[in-house]
Amino acid sequence: MHPPSPLFLFDFGSPNAYLSHEAIPAIEARTGAHFAYVPVLLGGIFKATNNKSPAESLAGIKNKREFHELETERFIARFQVEPYVMNPFFPVNTLNLMRAAIAAQLEGVFKEYVEAAFHHMWREPKKMDDPEIAIAALNASGLDGARLLTRGQEPEVKAKLVANTQFAVDRGAFGSPTFYVGDEMFYGKEQLRDIEELITR
Repeated sequence: MHPPSPLFLFDFGSPNAYLSHEAIPAIEARTGAHFAYVPVLLGGIFKATNNKSPAESLAGIKNKREFHELETERFIARFQVEPYVMNPFFPVNTLNLMRAAIAAQLEGVFKEYVEAAFHHMWREPKKMDDPEIAIAALNASGLDGARLLTRGQEPEVKAKLVANTQFAVDRGAFGSPTFYVGDEMFYGKEQLRDIEELITR
């Protein structure tokens, strides 16, 4: 019996998706499960569900942002991951980065691309919605940045990102990171504990 493959619906614009990505390898090692990464467009999900980013939705709410920071500190300690460095250009428009993620799947460099894009968003943060900056960053990570961003403009690549995003909304997603284990949906990095519990049960 193989443990189920959780789906990880992600957008590089989410620092919590970055932290989840950092935590996943150890969960895979402990459980033998393999997470399937599904690129989605968070802006598209927000639009379809009338949601906003935490930066907007928590603005002006006393104590809530502080609790979120505490929750993040606990997550970092529990999963022994590198904290993110706040991207000074946040919010970054991730449309082309997410399209290039689909292109990277087609080019056979998806794993390397995901690692690079998260790194340049949340470890050594850059203005990744500037094509020249994004290409230089991806090239520095050993990828062909221009090829990936160019291929990201192909109609079938754009259509696949739209389809992934619609799939997410249809299955109940309203933000990133969202996970599915079979029919069970989980939202937020903190639920990785519940996911691990479920797949080892």
